[in-house]
Amino acid sequence: MFKHQGKTRTLNHNLRIASLLAFVAGLVNVVGFLAVQRLTTNVTGHFAFFVDEFFKLNFLQAFIYFLYILSFLFGSFTSNLIVEIVSRKSERYMYVVPTIFESSILFIIALSSLSLILNHPNLVAFSLLFAMGLQNSLVTSISNAAVRTTHLTGLFTDLGIELSQLFFYKTTEQKKKLISSIKLRLSIISFFFIGGVLGGVSYTKIGIHTLLIGSVILILGLIYDDIKFKLILLKRKYASAQ
Repeated sequence: MFKHQGKTRTLNHNLRIASLLAFVAGLVNVVGFLAVQRLTTNVTGHFAFFVDEFFKLNFLQAFIYFLYILSFLFGSFTSNLIVEIVSRKSERYMYVVPTIFESSILFIIALSSLSLILNHPNLVAFSLLFAMGLQNSLVTSISNAAVRTTHLTGLFTDLGIELSQLFFYKTTEQKKKLISSIKLRLSIISFFFIGGVLGGVSYTKIGIHTLLIGSVILILGLIYDDIKFKLILLKRKYASAQ
């Protein structure tokens, strides 16, 4: 799901990576809000808060909201920068490095002290927004913009459009394409919701350490992908030897 690119990508590849990353995003969304009362997976709300504080002449608070936006942007920039640099050395690992980077950020925040969370909530928010910028850029690049996982506004918009198109698109090919797209969007929404519910329940038990779940899931996803890729290569090698 991480390694296939371009024409070699299938709906199943996108479904797997969408489900995995949407689950992580849903978990981060809830845990981040419960821990520091900040939105940590998208910047739409932060832009509105920025404008509001700016016109109230609360420039310091407006600047903090602006930094939230920049954190997400810088995460997206960094993700693609890493992909471009690594791809020139080994395309096999071009998406692995940003994923490990994101996992590391979640791991570090998960192990942060209570005093850091209470005294420096903005630092936690900056870090999580940066991580989600990394993720959103990564999955957009891998899936050729077919998948986005850190927020749901656009997904519900696209889903509504595609559901309405089912009444008008009559050919088998058109309906098959629409149903595949609807299935993908429903998968993202469902796993975002599941991740959020698990994040909320786990937060009541272990607090910010819940982010360890997201960190581990990302690494397990990479391990699964690598093992499956090696098995496919081994199978092809065995078949060619026959």
